Amino acid sequence: MGLKKLATKVADYKERLESGKAHKIKPAHVEVVLQKLRSKEVALQTEISKAKSTDRKARLEDKLQVARTHIERAEWLLKELSG
Repeated sequence: MGLKKLATKVADYKERLESGKAHKIKPAHVEVVLQKLRSKEVALQTEISKAKSTDRKARLEDKLQVARTHIERAEWLLKELSG
């Protein structure tokens, strides 16, 4: 699953929480998305270390930052659902 699709899922979960439909969100689903985001983070770090072009490194670092932002959001959402 691509980073954009994972980010969309996290944003959708957050919208549901804010609109009062949190009971429909299963924590297990958020955990799956979180696990995939963490895998994507590791893959991006590996790609960055192998990248030779500074342009490519910069693009990958931007993607890594997006992944980390959504990891933080998913972790927050998980806390909200369980708390």
